[in-house]
Amino acid sequence: MKLEIQPKIDMIINEESYSYKLFESLELLSQNNSQRQTAKQLNIAHSVLNRRIKKAEEKLGFKLVRISESKTYLTDVARQLLHSYDKYCSRVSENDKISIAGGHIVTSFLNSISNNLPYGIDVYSSDDTTAYKLANKGLVDILALDDPQIAFANNLDFYAIGYDHLVLVSNDDLENKNSESNINNGSNGNNGSNIKSGSNIKKIEKVTDLKNLKFISVDGTAERLAWNTLDEKNIPFDIVKKVKSEFDAFKIVKNSKNLYTFLNASYFKGNEVLKNETKHAISLVVINREKIEAKKLIEYILGEGQKLIADEGFIAIKPWKTKEK
Repeated sequence: MKLEIQPKIDMIINEESYSYKLFESLELLSQNNSQRQTAKQLNIAHSVLNRRIKKAEEKLGFKLVRISESKTYLTDVARQLLHSYDKYCSRVSENDKISIAGGHIVTSFLNSISNNLPYGIDVYSSDDTTAYKLANKGLVDILALDDPQIAFANNLDFYAIGYDHLVLVSNDDLENKNSESNINNGSNGNNGSNIKSGSNIKKIEKVTDLKNLKFISVDGTAERLAWNTLDEKNIPFDIVKKVKSEFDAFKIVKNSKNLYTFLNASYFKGNEVLKNETKHAISLVVINREKIEAKKLIEYILGEGQKLIADEGFIAIKPWKTKEK
């Protein structure tokens, strides 16, 4: 049996407790600007409401209302306080939609297919680590991961919904100019390592060509697979900057003359020199097990939704589901 839960929240401000009844009173006052009407709606005497407000003002040390002629208005600070209260209430209130937080890649995918899903979703894009913190606080129904590493590390039951891999991204405009320059100068390319004057961008054809390159790293992503591969092959490299978003890394690299990064092939074009080594799953974790729709959404994505996975540039977990009937 599904229970309809409407939480009533008290707040502690400067070590003093304030009942939800105060905030209900302020909410109604903000709507009708009448203490008598508010008291009637709350089914209490006007004198009780007046004492409730006066007592709170004494404890807080500032005015919550101002009276002008026969009307009562909230002060600016009272409105700010009410806004904070409403914000906390919204965090614990039941939402008809499925709330999802996760990495930039998988949440971008979910946003793009949201109109094709049988359930409404609210998607919050972040990095995997931050999203996991939100999930631990019970603030979302589903945790979406660009990289299953967090699921492995924390023994989470996850559902892999598709595969992706990483591509090497650089300022390919410079690389193309290098190639044109080499052709115009009659160069044979010297194994793809010729460099245009003023630029250190070179053509990458094999893993060893990555030696001593400078990289932008994106925290909490499957990029760890690229770094592990280079370490295992004893190929030195230099991470010169760490960022939180793949899109930040892309922007930095595209405005540089000598920087590289590894990004998801589903969203970015690039060199597939480490395609096999960086194949990984994008996945979903049910956080709110009481919300039946969360599990049903994942079942849909693993069924009919596999075609959406393929259409968005990922590799389907169940490729036979992508075929037209």
